Amino acid sequence: QVQLVESGGGLVQAGGSLRLSCAASGLLFNNYATGWFRQAPGKEREFVAGISWSGGSTNSADSVKGRFTISRDVAKNTGYLQMNSLKPEDTAVYYCAASWKGAGTRWTRYEYWGQGTQVTVSS
Repeated sequence: QVQLVESGGGLVQAGGSLRLSCAASGLLFNNYATGWFRQAPGKEREFVAGISWSGGSTNSADSVKGRFTISRDVAKNTGYLQMNSLKPEDTAVYYCAASWKGAGTRWTRYEYWGQGTQVTVSS
């Protein structure tokens, strides 16, 4: 059974930082491209960042570029999203996902999903 479990969400003031973690079981992150998405109330699911199976290539949405960094620790089979300079508009449920099809910006590309973790940024 493949399972992805996010953690690290919470309440933070604008300008602060959070690090989200995605612990994987039933798959090895070094065999999958991984991505992070978010969904705010009343809005569509939005691509945040992605990383290739090798970890050698990353991409991020324009709205978070320069503030968020995606990474993986293969030894721990865990992915991370480091979020700095957080803004109220970053408030959303954040999801990690894994794909055999390669990293991409469309949620339909990803086969496996975590349960999500809430991030709330106060102004």
